[in-house]
Amino acid sequence: MSALTLKLRFAPPVRLNLSALVPGRLTGMSLAEICALPVSGGRQPLSVGECFEVSGSPGEVLRLEGGSDRFDYVGADHAGGEIVVEGAVGAYAGRRMKAGKLDIRGDAGDCLASNLRGGLVTVSGSAGCHLGLPKPGEKDGMAGGTVIVQGDTGEFPGERMRRGLLLVKGRLGENSGARMMGGVIWAEQGLSRGAGAQMRRGTLIGPMVETPLATFADCGELDLLIVRIMDRHWREQLGESAPPAITGPTRRLMGDMASLGKGEILLTQS
Repeated sequence: MSALTLKLRFAPPVRLNLSALVPGRLTGMSLAEICALPVSGGRQPLSVGECFEVSGSPGEVLRLEGGSDRFDYVGADHAGGEIVVEGAVGAYAGRRMKAGKLDIRGDAGDCLASNLRGGLVTVSGSAGCHLGLPKPGEKDGMAGGTVIVQGDTGEFPGERMRRGLLLVKGRLGENSGARMMGGVIWAEQGLSRGAGAQMRRGTLIGPMVETPLATFADCGELDLLIVRIMDRHWREQLGESAPPAITGPTRRLMGDMASLGKGEILLTQS
């Protein structure tokens, strides 16, 4: 499998827009053409070749050796293949990604997976605020795909989420699933304050919720078949990265009754 490797030469002095560096866009380009691609404008224009040592050949795999919180739009509109980042990334990583895999081996900045449509985004560190948030003027946040964060997230993860799975193994930030319209947010360590505020539809899952909103109705403990179906599906799809198996009854909270009220918080015995 052919791969293209970009090794960072120095810490970037300005924010870099790396949206052009996705396998589908680089196919058929020479190394000289790739090196000439602009990654920064304004007062200090920079090209790929000035910031990175470029080797290998364009193919299904793109590897960034060295990361920075100034790497914005990494994997934006990614539609196939794999991008591996050996380090941190900045804002809007995986923005409107449609297919393939984005593997971030470090922390991610704000607005990770903004308006994600498909594919798999994994983060070995933590993620910033507004995970999945749409840009101003857009209707949906996450609209498909899967995001797995091994660490913590900032505030408002899954805001305006419509479809897909957001799995957080660390601490999930406050106001998760705000204005949510569908999809699943699974917090292995539990849900923080403000979970599900103004959610219309969708599912939040975790072993506990910190100070649940008064606008959620407690439906008691239930034996839900759909929970076992979801558990089996994600175990088949994600393997060892899947959330822990759910055993025993599940306590269901319905809400937000201040909105449409068809969303739910499932508190599990895992």
